[in-house]
Amino acid sequence: MIALLRGNHAMSFFQHHVFFCVNERADGSQCCAQHGAQQARDYVKKRCKELGIHGPGQVRINTAGCLDRCAQGPVLVVYPDETWYTYVDHEDLDEIIREHLQGGRVVTRLLLDRQP
Repeated sequence: MIALLRGNHAMSFFQHHVFFCVNERADGSQCCAQHGAQQARDYVKKRCKELGIHGPGQVRINTAGCLDRCAQGPVLVVYPDETWYTYVDHEDLDEIIREHLQGGRVVTRLLLDRQP
């Protein structure tokens, strides 16, 4: 991870790096793509840009391949916090943006278990 120096302290290049699983399984088994994961990722990226929180030192929204949490999908993970979420709709995504990415508070109702 790229680090910047602020004073005498290293900080991450992004405050939050959000990875959306958008994997689609060729065999038709459960995957995040079946739950509109790409559209969800696009929505969050657009909202973060509209809110002025997207970019270096702030939030980065990325696409990821399989994150191996298919049965709990759709999933996204926020780093460096190592916080795993599931979501159903834009209201859930807006809550993650507002509470976690802007407010620094974990949205406990959307958390995935630490153990798969």
